[in-house]
Amino acid sequence: MAFRLTSYFRESRDELKKVVWPSTKETRSNTVLVIGISVAVAIFLGLIDLGLNYLLEKFIIR
Repeated sequence: MAFRLTSYFRESRDELKKVVWPSTKETRSNTVLVIGISVAVAIFLGLIDLGLNYLLEKFIIR
């Protein structure tokens, strides 16, 4: 069991050495992109919700 655990950590360390980590500039850019898309989707869904709520109040709930 101890050998398997040691082997696991050794292989994990070797795999992490192969990872190409993004630069700080790329990380910031991607973060801003994700936040921007999230805000845009939230606004879009909010507008759809307002529109459907308006339609329900106008035509169904009297």
